[in-house]
Amino acid sequence: RQFPGCGNIVTFSQFLFIAVEGFIFEANFGRKRPAIPIRYYFIMVAMFFTVSVVNNYALNLNIAMPLHMIFRSGSLIASMALGIIILKKRYSVSKYTSIALVSLGIFTCTFMSAKQVASDSSLNEEDGLQVFLWWLLGIAALTFALLMSARMGIFQETLYKQFGKHSKEALFYNHALPLPGFLLLAPNIYHHAVLFSQSELFQVPVIGLTLPIMWFYLLMNVITQYVCIRGVFILTTECTSLTVTLVVTLRKFVSLIFSILYFRNPFTAWHWLGTAFVFVGTLMYTEVWNSLGPFLARWRKRPKEE
Repeated sequence: RQFPGCGNIVTFSQFLFIAVEGFIFEANFGRKRPAIPIRYYFIMVAMFFTVSVVNNYALNLNIAMPLHMIFRSGSLIASMALGIIILKKRYSVSKYTSIALVSLGIFTCTFMSAKQVASDSSLNEEDGLQVFLWWLLGIAALTFALLMSARMGIFQETLYKQFGKHSKEALFYNHALPLPGFLLLAPNIYHHAVLFSQSELFQVPVIGLTLPIMWFYLLMNVITQYVCIRGVFILTTECTSLTVTLVVTLRKFVSLIFSILYFRNPFTAWHWLGTAFVFVGTLMYTEVWNSLGPFLARWRKRPKEE
């Protein structure tokens, strides 16, 4: 919020931390050979890096964080579309219905945000048009990142079928191989590092260390991001895809609510309706209702206590 263009230094810090941790504990200082050929990781990483950078830059194009979160929740649409085109998959009516709900939700939120941008009374007509065009470019960037992310998921699924699941290895290579790419963003990263160092001083509780508050925020972000993504990768090996999708969906919902309430982002009743469509559609897609049905049936049939 203080530095909207700081996405690159945040992403670089996350990648560097996870890469160093993986190099020590997963790759055994480079002595352990990967189970999946390295050339496949290079392809995956090119997609992964592109998605991360494009999503970061979208925030510089008049895209509000709640809309950013909602739009990225539409990954089901992109995955289904590419699954039909590339893998020749066919889905049930309930799957198509859920995708229609998600699409409607994203359209509603996108349309209402467009009206807010276009009707900003503090801008003259020429500036308002320029801001709106930048916003349209941001929507195009999010759409591209969404499709690229879905394509990466299909590529990952194909690799895991061929070579088996290696979540910790994939986590390490997905974060280590893109590091040289950040050299292209070095001026931007250095610029924000200087800005971070000039922020107000903050004394860390308990340990009493004093450092610029933006570096403290970055440290907390890196640690929580590591816990989050490590948890998701572990979850994919321990639980069904239904559980993983449900947990990630609930996490997105909590993030969205927290973003709106804590940062006081503008959110109308139409935005809430669109959000409801997105998450109800996502839950329909995971078929959580079918999973709850047998559980509720057993609960109703249990003998009553005397």
